Amino acid sequence: MADFLALCELDPDVEALRAPAPPASFACGDETIAHVADFEVVRDGSACLVDIATDTDLMHHPLRAAALRGAQALDGRAFTIETAASIRAEPRFTTMRLILACKRTPVTAGDRVRILHQLDECGTMRLVDCAGAALNSPDGVAAVLALACEGLIAVDISRPI
Repeated sequence: MADFLALCELDPDVEALRAPAPPASFACGDETIAHVADFEVVRDGSACLVDIATDTDLMHHPLRAAALRGAQALDGRAFTIETAASIRAEPRFTTMRLILACKRTPVTAGDRVRILHQLDECGTMRLVDCAGAALNSPDGVAAVLALACEGLIAVDISRPI
């Protein structure tokens, strides 16, 4: 679960996360199944219910078959099941780990202002170009990634660093 939460923390599209999710009902054939998902994740204003399951738990999950078909709660919220394989999909997982390794990298006020100003002026930049604004840090890339850990900048984690 910690890896899922870290991915949500670095995903700029995630607006809110609630654990556990509010109860939901699902129509499965002739019956209605009540279920409380592990998380409710809001992206771009739309709520999605997410369960985290081990491979063993997935085999016995009450909504497994429905999730394979793109399940939706009766109130319209989408439902997905995340597994270790989906959470640790590459290159996203390695990129996330590299970013989080920089979480405690100190960034001076001057470097912080220069990096943020450069991004404000230029918009999207390559990491190496943005790192050039960190003049006081021994590792400009780590300084930029530390700001990503703080939520001040967004980094595309779907691609390798």
